[in-house]
Amino acid sequence: MKVLIARLNHETNTFSPVPTPLAAFGPDGPTFGEQAYKDNKGMRTAMSAFIDLAEQAGATLVTPVSASANPSGPVDAEAYATLTQCIVDAAPGCDAILLDLHGAMVAQNSADGEGDLLLRLRAAAPGVPIGVALDLHANVTPAMVGNADVIVGFKTYPHIDMYVTGEHAGRLLFDLLAGRSKPTMRWHQLPLMAHTLRSASFTGAMQRAIEAAREAETSESLAVSIFAGFSLSDIEAPCMSVVVVDAKSHERAQATADRIAKQMWDEREAFVYRSEPLAESVARAKAIAQGATRPVLLLDHGDNCMSGGSCDTMDVLQEALAQGLDGIGVGPLCDPGAVGELIAAGEGATVTVALGNKVSLEGIGLSKKPVMLTGTVRTVGNGEYVITGPTYTGQRSSMGRTVLFDIGAARIVVTERTQEPWDIGVFECAGLDPRKERFLLLKSRMYCRPVFEPISAALVECDSPGVTSSDYSLFPFSKVRRPVFPLDTV
Repeated sequence: MKVLIARLNHETNTFSPVPTPLAAFGPDGPTFGEQAYKDNKGMRTAMSAFIDLAEQAGATLVTPVSASANPSGPVDAEAYATLTQCIVDAAPGCDAILLDLHGAMVAQNSADGEGDLLLRLRAAAPGVPIGVALDLHANVTPAMVGNADVIVGFKTYPHIDMYVTGEHAGRLLFDLLAGRSKPTMRWHQLPLMAHTLRSASFTGAMQRAIEAAREAETSESLAVSIFAGFSLSDIEAPCMSVVVVDAKSHERAQATADRIAKQMWDEREAFVYRSEPLAESVARAKAIAQGATRPVLLLDHGDNCMSGGSCDTMDVLQEALAQGLDGIGVGPLCDPGAVGELIAAGEGATVTVALGNKVSLEGIGLSKKPVMLTGTVRTVGNGEYVITGPTYTGQRSSMGRTVLFDIGAARIVVTERTQEPWDIGVFECAGLDPRKERFLLLKSRMYCRPVFEPISAALVECDSPGVTSSDYSLFPFSKVRRPVFPLDTV
């Protein structure tokens, strides 16, 4: 038995100014063949689970590619063609196909990156079973559902169940191959664009929907997946959906999807995030910090690189300085030009530099100017650290050349590359102990929380005007099918 196993992950923010060339799909670009296998074997990806299952079954593995890029703008046409073609070319002659996909990919030459790939795979390998693991934020489409035999999505956000999801999808596909089951799949998509900050799996309506999915899996269904969608993709339906895999009954699968979708629709207001004005958020953080013995977290979720942000907007820091906050640890702030100037000046030097606000936000009609700041270059380093978990535990990360720039009221970790603050290592590798700061300004939505909340006094969400803002009025949606909630009354 020959099994094709591949990984292709990208969450596309169509408003993001950050490009997505082929080189973006990995620290050194995508990997192919044997190297794609090695990059996943022993890791906690869905592809790793597929590999383990296939090897346990004694299968011959075909691993054409492993490619994963941080969220950013639409994938370059050439990159999309290269990555998908190598998967399609490997399909003929295989007995099964297992794909580790995201589900919210938009390319310059494809509005439905995963759906178009699955269509081509069906044509290249007719009758070959296809199993897919998807991110919780997948924008599921008819082409995806219609050209896969099994779809299973993450049930956690922050995502810590990638391997578990791959194991679930792979087990169902191997059961199909062995004749132990003949799954059928149905779905229900809602006219509901959920905010990412309302898709956390540990609270609210999303938690209740996932609990309903788990309950259905224990009683009637092989797999039930709740997809929050990724609403910053300007496509026909960047919406929530439910996908059900049933052992035998189309009708029961559809009824389960419909029932849980109705529960979600009845709670639709709970999937909408209402931002408070930035000045009020910062003032609230300032009040909380009075008498606190641990830092207060300021989460700048309007400029989060794991949703397509540039990591260089200055709004939250400017507001914090204007309100007199001090003892602020900031980072990572991506500004390669400033890094070069600060390194040239050298450690210990006092420098005035134009910092941040250099990446164009014309896609959402905003124009910002760099902020002139004077401070001291405290440290210069390579920006490398190891993630301690729980997401991507053990993975070595690099922010590129990194400088700790001290402006008095704030100490700013300035980097060459965008970086989600996965770990306190983003500060410690630059010589800053985040536990000793009064405030920590992080460009993050969710992934920082498991590591930074335990060392903090409180968390304040700050919605700055940027390409990952929760304020839908900033975004000129033109392709979304209307009406859709909350853009319209539905």
